[in-house]
Amino acid sequence: MPEIKPSGHNPLQKYFRQPKIYLSLPSGGKFYPEGSLEVTDNNEYPVYPMTARDELTMKTPDALLNGQATVDMIQSCVPNIKNAWVIPSLDLDAILIAIRIATYGDTMDIDIKTPVTGEEKSFTVDLRIMLDGLISKEFGETFEMNGLTIHVRPLSYREFTDTSLKTFEEQRIFALVNNEDMAEEEKLQKFNESFRKLTDITVGTLEKSIWRIDAGEDSVTNTAWIKEFVSNAEKGLFSALTEHLEKQREKFKIKPLVIDATEDEIAKGVPETYEVPITFDQSNFFG
Repeated sequence: MPEIKPSGHNPLQKYFRQPKIYLSLPSGGKFYPEGSLEVTDNNEYPVYPMTARDELTMKTPDALLNGQATVDMIQSCVPNIKNAWVIPSLDLDAILIAIRIATYGDTMDIDIKTPVTGEEKSFTVDLRIMLDGLISKEFGETFEMNGLTIHVRPLSYREFTDTSLKTFEEQRIFALVNNEDMAEEEKLQKFNESFRKLTDITVGTLEKSIWRIDAGEDSVTNTAWIKEFVSNAEKGLFSALTEHLEKQREKFKIKPLVIDATEDEIAKGVPETYEVPITFDQSNFFG
């Protein structure tokens, strides 16, 4: 049978996947480096359902650990995002929720264990409500103290992923320090090394979050000068700025599900209300 070579317009194109929803980014499209986001006229971005390849990629453990699977899926399902590594971290959960809605629908079932009794239960959450809650928040870009105006930005997905991996590695070292078979002198050495590295991560995260500092008529964007400032700032300023950034991160975290206990559960010692964290992982992201 002769080989059929395609030419011209693909007649199957009308059967390709189509956008299922349009997403307004919590960041409003800010904080994206030039060329990484194809901006639309109305600041709403088409979100396509996952392909079979996307789903298979998201089930690859190594790719999930280093973030590459998430990057590939986002660029496939939200093609206006050209480089998902530089997505502001405050947009990440909203994008993942939108992709899940586009692929599997507006609701998601989560399985929980009731506190005290350990009874297994299932609840259905409305992802549209969750998504609207993230989009309605606003990131506080400036912080003022001691005559300084400090301009901050959210970490990019790459920075967030790198920091998470380093923190995970250092926490694992902390676990090793608790090894009873290890000599006390070696424990102390490893603890000090680990604590020093974790401190560097904390300070480094703050440095990356600052992109400009206004001091009177001076405006500083030089990263080396900003790093020097963070290293020499008094503790009060450092703590207040860290608190400001933490408040901004909290705004864009998915709120836990608040559950009312039944009368029977309360009688067994279950609190009248309790919270269940909602996370997107392999166990619940796929339909």
